[in-house]
Amino acid sequence: MLWLKTFHIFFVISWFAGLFYLPRIFVNLAMAPADSLPERERLLVMARKLYRFVTPIGLLAVVTGLWLWFGYGFSGGWLHAKTTLVAILLGYHFYCGKLLKEFAAGANRRSPVWFRVFNELPVFVLLAVLILVVVKPF
Repeated sequence: MLWLKTFHIFFVISWFAGLFYLPRIFVNLAMAPADSLPERERLLVMARKLYRFVTPIGLLAVVTGLWLWFGYGFSGGWLHAKTTLVAILLGYHFYCGKLLKEFAAGANRRSPVWFRVFNELPVFVLLAVLILVVVKPF
């Protein structure tokens, strides 16, 4: 089980790296002038590659987490809360994919400030998950 925990933590860290950086690329895309095609195209390529890279990593984080859940059992309110937060993160991840498609189609309607705020959401979810896993408050 320690090997499984190690891989789960590795996949979670890697997934979060992508969840932190992809919306940051969106900030830059939202700031890029519409007539700056090379800059926009470079940022879109970066965003697409990152999204394609971290999607399977996120799924591996979820699979190894479920494996741990079945190995240890699903008990304690903290684990129910953590599972809910992971579901929210999955929604966030796939919403990033939707936003990426909007940028690719030239259909973004959000400001760089909106993306800066959006970029901070996984930070707070990560803190909440860490508190739940380490402290197990309930």
